[in-house]
Order: sequence, then C-alpha cells, then structure tokens
Amino acid sequence: MKKNRIKIILFIALFLFADLFSQAKPEFQIARLKYSGGGDWYNDPSAEINLLKFINKETTIKVNPQYVFVEISSDDIFNYPFLFITGHGNIVFSESEVIRIRKYLERGGFIYVDDDYGMNNAIRREFKKVFRNQEFVELPFDHEIYHTLYDFNYGPPKTHEHNNKPPQGFGLFIDKRLAVYYTFESNPSDGWADKNAHNNPDNKRLEALQFGANIIIYALTN
Repeated sequence: MKKNRIKIILFIALFLFADLFSQAKPEFQIARLKYSGGGDWYNDPSAEINLLKFINKETTIKVNPQYVFVEISSDDIFNYPFLFITGHGNIVFSESEVIRIRKYLERGGFIYVDDDYGMNNAIRREFKKVFRNQEFVELPFDHEIYHTLYDFNYGPPKTHEHNNKPPQGFGLFIDKRLAVYYTFESNPSDGWADKNAHNNPDNKRLEALQFGANIIIYALTN
C-alpha cells in the first residue's frame, strides 16, 4: 500500500497538468458544475473545500481549496480537469450543453456525480443524451478507483442514508477510460461538508474524505 502511494504521488507530481487542461493557477481545483432544471446544484459549498484540504494534508498534490463553479456554456469548463455535479431533484442538459459536455470528456475531462437524493432518474436520462450508445455500468469492487490510495473493498461507503438501499458506483466510458463516475445511495459529498451541515459522525466524515481522495487521484492519473 505504501509503495503504491509513493508511486501515485510521484506520478501526480510529474504529470498532473501535462495535458490539455490549463487552470489559471498551478494548483488543482475542483469546479462545481452549474446546471439547469431546478435542482440545487449549489448545495453544501464547503464540500469541495474540505476535500481539497484533506488531499493537501494527505498527499503531495498542490491544491487551491476554494469553492468555484462553472457554467456549461462557459469555456471555463475546459480549464478544469475535474467537474463535480451534485444536488437534489431535476437536472437538464440542452442540446448545445450536451455537445459541450461530450467535447469536455473527449478531451480528457472527468465528471463526478454524487446523488444527494432524488437525482437518479434525471442523471440517467440526461447522460444518455451524452452517451447515446451506452448505459451506466456498475463498477466491480476490484476497480482501481476503490483502491488508489485507500481500500474500499465493497465499493462506495454509505455516508448518508436515503432509501435503505446499498451504495453503488456507476461509470460511463470513453474507449476504456472511465470518464463519468456516479455514486448512488452513497452520498460521500455529505461527509465532505462542514460537520454542522449534516452532523455525520467523525468516522463517517473521514471515510467520505478518504473516498473522495481516491476519486480525485484516480481521475488525475487516468
């Protein structure tokens, strides 16, 4: 485990931004994706900040722990290799937004979607517009995303209870590359948020942060 961690850190240090993305600052930053449809895309703005601070503490990745959001219609999306989608309820992509999201992903971008409750039908419907010949596929427990830095032998953690169903992680692929990762009945981003936001126990919050670190490291090294 320690050897794998060292290899990952060295890889990131050398190649983190040797790609088509060029953030305005040299530090890694998560961008929240603003979407239409009425869902609260903006909820828990402390989530990304706390996750980035955790990554800064646990790895050698240089981060910019600030909350930032981007609109699909803006070219700013191409400045961030990692986009985050969350919220409750509905989400809608227009035809032009579908084209831009597909372009972003084809250029090597990564999107992480965390269902904060009630998004499942809308997420599947809208990403079907982006991946017309593909459905979300559940990732096996031995997938690399569950073992990059911390081991999650049974897939996503159960951070927040929704409908008393097991947590699941799904993916959409471009060739063999995982381009979109989607967690359902898991909700780790609730555990990233400030403690007083959801009153999650400390062990649950730590587990969620560790899982978030896995997602970030996987995205940056693939």
